[in-house]
Amino acid sequence: MSEDSEEEDYSDRSISDDDESDEDTFMKFVSDDIHRCTLLAADSLGDPFFPRTTQILLEYHLGRWVPRLREPRDLYGVSSSGPLSPTRWPYHCEVIDEKVQHIEWTPFFPEPVYVPTGLEIEPVYPNNKEDTVVYLAEDAYKEPCFVYSRVGGNRTPLKQPVDNCDNTLVFEARFESGNLQKVVKVADYEYQLTVRPDLFTNKHTQWYYFQVTNTQAEIVYRFTIVNFTKPASLYNRGMRPLFYSEKEAKIHNIGWQRIGDQIKYYKNNLGQDGRHFFSLTWTFQFPHNKDTCYFAHCYPYTYTNLQEYLSGINSDPVRSKFCKIRVLCHTLARNMVYVLTITTPLKNSDSRKRKAVILTARVHPGETNSSWIMKGFLDYILGDSSDARLLRDTFIFKVVPMLNPDGVIVGNYRCSLAGRDLNRNYTSLLKESFPSVWYTRNMIHRLMEKREVILYCDLHGHSRKQNIFMYGCDGSNRSKAKGLYLQQRIFPLMLSKNCPNKFSFSACKFNVQKSKEGTGRVVMWKMGIRNSFTLEATFCGSTLGNKRGTHFSTKDLESMGYHFCDSLLDYCDPDRSKYFRCLKELEEMEKHLNLDRVFDDSDTSLVEISLDVESSSRGSDSSESNDTQTYLLKLTSQVKNKKKYLKTKRERNATLAKRQNNTREESTGETAGRSPPELRTDLKPNFQTCPFKGDFKNSPEEQIMILGKVEDTRAISQNLVYDKEHLLQRQEESNSDVKDPRPTVPDVYVAHCFRRPLPNQGMVKIPGHGCYPRKPHSRATS
Repeated sequence: MSEDSEEEDYSDRSISDDDESDEDTFMKFVSDDIHRCTLLAADSLGDPFFPRTTQILLEYHLGRWVPRLREPRDLYGVSSSGPLSPTRWPYHCEVIDEKVQHIEWTPFFPEPVYVPTGLEIEPVYPNNKEDTVVYLAEDAYKEPCFVYSRVGGNRTPLKQPVDNCDNTLVFEARFESGNLQKVVKVADYEYQLTVRPDLFTNKHTQWYYFQVTNTQAEIVYRFTIVNFTKPASLYNRGMRPLFYSEKEAKIHNIGWQRIGDQIKYYKNNLGQDGRHFFSLTWTFQFPHNKDTCYFAHCYPYTYTNLQEYLSGINSDPVRSKFCKIRVLCHTLARNMVYVLTITTPLKNSDSRKRKAVILTARVHPGETNSSWIMKGFLDYILGDSSDARLLRDTFIFKVVPMLNPDGVIVGNYRCSLAGRDLNRNYTSLLKESFPSVWYTRNMIHRLMEKREVILYCDLHGHSRKQNIFMYGCDGSNRSKAKGLYLQQRIFPLMLSKNCPNKFSFSACKFNVQKSKEGTGRVVMWKMGIRNSFTLEATFCGSTLGNKRGTHFSTKDLESMGYHFCDSLLDYCDPDRSKYFRCLKELEEMEKHLNLDRVFDDSDTSLVEISLDVESSSRGSDSSESNDTQTYLLKLTSQVKNKKKYLKTKRERNATLAKRQNNTREESTGETAGRSPPELRTDLKPNFQTCPFKGDFKNSPEEQIMILGKVEDTRAISQNLVYDKEHLLQRQEESNSDVKDPRPTVPDVYVAHCFRRPLPNQGMVKIPGHGCYPRKPHSRATS
């Protein structure tokens, strides 16, 4: 079989059988001229030489039995000729028969974030036995671990919600991705809600999705979810809950929309066993009486949604030719994990080796925004545009759109039914416990033996940062890989240029922490994929460009799929001018921001320090500070602590006196006989102009703000040393609640210089995506 044959490219052979054979191997065993005669299953014979299996059929030909394989079943469950593969639940989960469906809709105008008034109240709910429990889900902890699954879950008659004829709301969450545990009515129009932790854990309460009926219009209701565990949340930065009304969808064709007033995220009084809980409260009014409504943390995207989407691809005579859908493996609950192979079918005479690109998503089930980005990517790559055809002609795409379907089905936020975070177990050898990540790693390993993988990207959502950004990897020994660590930043930089109002290069982060060694990004990088990334999308919205201060819609998330493809073409363009100009910009950034002299005892890179202004300690949910100098101060203290050097008393006294003197001089504007960096007006920008997104358009004030922060290493060093108390005070002020969460001044990040107006010439208008530069003549299929 040719190395680049269509069969090789489309066959994953990743289903749960260890012994994998293809059609060519079988044809070596059975000649083409065998005529069908009497067929018997192997287990119907008592012959000990044949295994007892129903998958091998025996044909009697020319006086002997000839074995052959039975025709394959519809393994991937998306055939147009039959129903979808049924969804399997843990046996004890109660599931309603009603199928929940939502229409897709984009708001006519960007939805602004909530601006706190300062008058938001913090409801406190003491335990009161007189309060009415209006919803209580089946005990999710009747089993200590996953036992087995069933189609439809629990087969006993379902407990019906409280049937009220009064004004009490009726709640329901026993459907796919729902996770409401308990609802208590504390007042006529006020409800206390508790969300269910991830199954077989006692944590990860972040995602919520539930239904409400028996509504009354023009009544102000208050909902308060009381058992969140994260001390920081995007709800404190203006994020609003999502709301869906079936009557609004039917009458006005309006889908999910952002709602809520009096939004507050705060620490409550429910802490126990040394743990602290946090509440989210908001008020709102239903638009219709007797309506069926839904609330969610982010736009839902269920396992059934994925199956229906794949079924549409499989039944399409055009798309199914270059998109083959197979089963990668089965989960603990025996749900299917799909893998898509997307490329133009190769001819046997075509000896070129196509490079591979790998995308995965939804390893954390509550990060539904990653599925919308994946949908946008698939919509574009399977489209009929010239660039999509060029991508399919040039690359082989391996796509795993949902790594954790079990968690998606039961409404988990982070874990699988093993009660573990799959994105910390890519190094695990426990295939039975973590099948989806085990088979993904195995599939990529086999793929790398055949062809080069130029890029791996795992799509995620982020619960505490704004915008969209990437985490990458970096080598520890840069003396041997000079410039390589900058090359690994080129693709994110190109993505930030192609999508300046959503993607933030300043928030990107490039390092390998010990706690992240089990993540897909790090494991694939150590396997040899240089460009190995995690793409993080906020649950809220943007602080950049014309999207500043607004929420992301599903179309905004889907458009990132297009930008990803566009940046991939830029990155692999045979005309390498864009590539080397981006590399030149990164080198210029390092030249201007070289802090190695400040941190001479540190292995931390310049780009990590200057651009990674928010450190990450918890993967997709990581965020510490938005203040650049405070972060540098913290990083400096950590680095200096590594150098275990004890100063003498004389040295300590001299240092203290110098700090006090410098602080006094700075307060009078006499530091070293010059103005403080933020007040200097003699600074001039010296950054390389972006070659394909327009000229540097920042105002002089913005240039001073950008470059003044990094004017020279001496000024930064002084700020880090003798201005510690002032910076800590600024950090405390920045963490406090403010009336307007949207920044009133431009970003001070260095990468702000990349946010330039797009030129109006040479553009191609893509519906729903705006204008983008295109130079078709500069791209080839080589």
